[in-house]
Amino acid sequence: MKRILITGENSYIGTSFKTWIEQYKEYYQIETISVKESTWKDVDFSVYDVLIHLAAIVHVKETNEALYYKVNRDLAIKVAEKAKKENVKQFIFFSTMSVFGVESGAISAKTKINPKTPYGKSKREAEIQIEKLATDSFKVAIIRPPMIYGPQCVGNYQRLSNVAKKINVFPKVDNKRSMLFIDNLHCFVKLIIDNQLNGTFHPQNKVLVNTSLMVNEIAKFHRRKIYLIKGFDTLISKLSEHSNLLQKVFGTLFYDSTLEGYPESIFSNVKFNYQIRDFKASIEESEK
Repeated sequence: MKRILITGENSYIGTSFKTWIEQYKEYYQIETISVKESTWKDVDFSVYDVLIHLAAIVHVKETNEALYYKVNRDLAIKVAEKAKKENVKQFIFFSTMSVFGVESGAISAKTKINPKTPYGKSKREAEIQIEKLATDSFKVAIIRPPMIYGPQCVGNYQRLSNVAKKINVFPKVDNKRSMLFIDNLHCFVKLIIDNQLNGTFHPQNKVLVNTSLMVNEIAKFHRRKIYLIKGFDTLISKLSEHSNLLQKVFGTLFYDSTLEGYPESIFSNVKFNYQIRDFKASIEESEK
């Protein structure tokens, strides 16, 4: 039995992982805590084998930029230091694709780390300090997922889902995006825990996602017909230059196969076989 502690008790990933892992409840015991107040400092970490740090902020007003560093960097480092001091065996830190600072194209093992936003910068600075804590007895795994989607998720997937259920036409674009279905992520985290891996990983769905085809698949699940119309590429490209949302929805951004964590790649003799839902099944699960 492995005891796992998750920080960020109301996080989408944390609550979903806790529910998903119950199918293996004879092997794992999971608890969640909030780290918004200082009471977490009094929690005895020594009884846990693994700590998954999910607590973070993604969107705050630009005038409160310091909050990114207070939560995403300083708090994360303090939690990791306490975990190491109290002999937790493995620390899993959820970072972000944003540490690369890349807005379009492919991200590879040769892509330089160059975060552009306070969110990306604060996460990267946390990565650097937490990596320094790693030892043979304190494994550190950093996960940089792309956009995550699944049942009851929030964000861009939900926006696309709402669109697919209301309109009859949608632009046909030829883009590619790395995305990660929540159950595939859970299976990946389980692999990291079971094999006590340390390193930096970039899990994603095996098949890159095309936005137009995703909207069409969502509509099909709801027995609706959407007509994909060609000819909007130039207009969307120009509008995306002034809209971060449009860039995220219609632009191309993906991890290539050279990065650790790619589906079916091998790391430390562990095959990353975590694709338990293919694309169509993941849409059906998300929309049910």
